[in-house]
Amino acid sequence: MVLSIAVFSPTAAARPFLHGALTLDQTEKIRADQWHLRFLNVSQAHAISQGEGVVVAVPDTGVDPHPDLRENLLKGTDTVADGLGDGQQDLNSHGTSMAGLIAAHGRGASSGALGIAPRSKILPIRAASADNFGEADDLAAAVEYAIANNAQVISISSGGASTPRLVRAIKSALAANITVVASVGNAPHSPTAYPASEEGVIAVGGVDRAGRHAAISVTGPKIDVVAPAVDIYSTSYGGKYSKGTGTSSATAIVAGAAALIRSKYPYLPAREVAHRLTATAVDKGPPGRDDEYGYGVIDLVAALTADVPPLGFESVSAPAGAGPTTTAAAQPDGQDDGSTARGLATLGVIVAAGVGWVVIARRRRRGDDPPPRISR
Repeated sequence: MVLSIAVFSPTAAARPFLHGALTLDQTEKIRADQWHLRFLNVSQAHAISQGEGVVVAVPDTGVDPHPDLRENLLKGTDTVADGLGDGQQDLNSHGTSMAGLIAAHGRGASSGALGIAPRSKILPIRAASADNFGEADDLAAAVEYAIANNAQVISISSGGASTPRLVRAIKSALAANITVVASVGNAPHSPTAYPASEEGVIAVGGVDRAGRHAAISVTGPKIDVVAPAVDIYSTSYGGKYSKGTGTSSATAIVAGAAALIRSKYPYLPAREVAHRLTATAVDKGPPGRDDEYGYGVIDLVAALTADVPPLGFESVSAPAGAGPTTTAAAQPDGQDDGSTARGLATLGVIVAAGVGWVVIARRRRRGDDPPPRISR
């Protein structure tokens, strides 16, 4: 039986606009329309990290080489038929929109679309057709390709049915120390879609311009964090731009946040990347985790600077500005100093308690943790 995966793009999501040649005023307007950049204090985050050295795989409808994005676009692959074979064809707009939210570099300080991690690289994988649907095993093949090609983050703005091959692929990605981010879905009364429902995957819901729960976002116990999901502007095919509403956009934004963290803390394990995002999120709704907001709205600056103790070892932590965290096993350039020794010691403790660490992988805050910060 063929099981399908749907790309989450409801209403006018990822619809291209601004046809034809774009004037300077239009490209500048796009940056102004990207309200999520101001909401998330992206300019302040970019002073700390811009995602250098991180490859983000985007299995989607393909990624068109948009002028605001193409310098960060790698050659990828197609896992569905009738493509160009390198992932760089998008007949729908969705994949190009997601890639732009992650890694668009724009056309200067204030012109063109800007991504959350504008110095990261996109590995495009055409895993869904122009009608926004693909087979679950096509997504599995895309995840397998991302693993084989050294992606550090996989951004999956789709979901639906699972197959044994897809489940194996997702678990293999997590075991390979890849941060996997996925949409919870856009049918509010439905369960969380796969692969967002898989343990260890960062499951992303959405908020609106006011930071409130977005009406289109699925709710439930699997949600980890939320991000802007309403009226999100990004790149599209043919040099155009798009405006979308859906948890797809929120997922790409969180994937960009993961790229920022993986760039600043290159030795941080994928589980700790997820922990850093949830532990520093701005709490919304009832205090603590809830089924609408998860642990809260992502906070890019806090995720990059906060002193976040490792999962299960709250007494062991690195100073916020110390670079690679104490879970690092080595330092670059063969350095062998006190921080390396402390890192090796901490790693030994983590390995010794490995089983317990796996069990608490989705645990983000304990009852005796500091109270969550004030909601936006």
